[in-house]
Amino acid sequence: MIALPMLGSLLPFVVLIFVIVYVAKNKEKGGEEVIRHLYTYLVLFATLMMVIGGGISVFMAAADLISPPSYYQNYQDFKQQYIIPDKTGQKTTMSEEKIRASYNQAIKDEKARTKASAKNQIIKSLSFIVIPFPIFLYFNRMRKRQSDL
Repeated sequence: MIALPMLGSLLPFVVLIFVIVYVAKNKEKGGEEVIRHLYTYLVLFATLMMVIGGGISVFMAAADLISPPSYYQNYQDFKQQYIIPDKTGQKTTMSEEKIRASYNQAIKDEKARTKASAKNQIIKSLSFIVIPFPIFLYFNRMRKRQSDL
């Protein structure tokens, strides 16, 4: 699979090749018409990529909402922050039950934060679908009218 940064650096070359092939294939048409067609296809491509990217992001955020990632800190590491070393040995500042309750609350809080973040991400990602999709539809109708002429 091609890495995302590599794909991003290849994109201008792919677009350039598309433009050259399209211009060579449509030499008999006027230059202004060819540029109009190219512009239409480039807008269609850009808006389609935005819609696809937004869709992928929505599904990823929905996965985090349905099944949030696990809490990263185990109980022993969490407990260490409540132990204060002194001259006689290690002394805890809280009882074991209170530390366990605090740990369980931290897990619940982390899951709630992750779910809230996923909801926020879904709303943001929907903007990458809702905004460019009407533009895509408009330019697709324009493309159909251009090809009918």
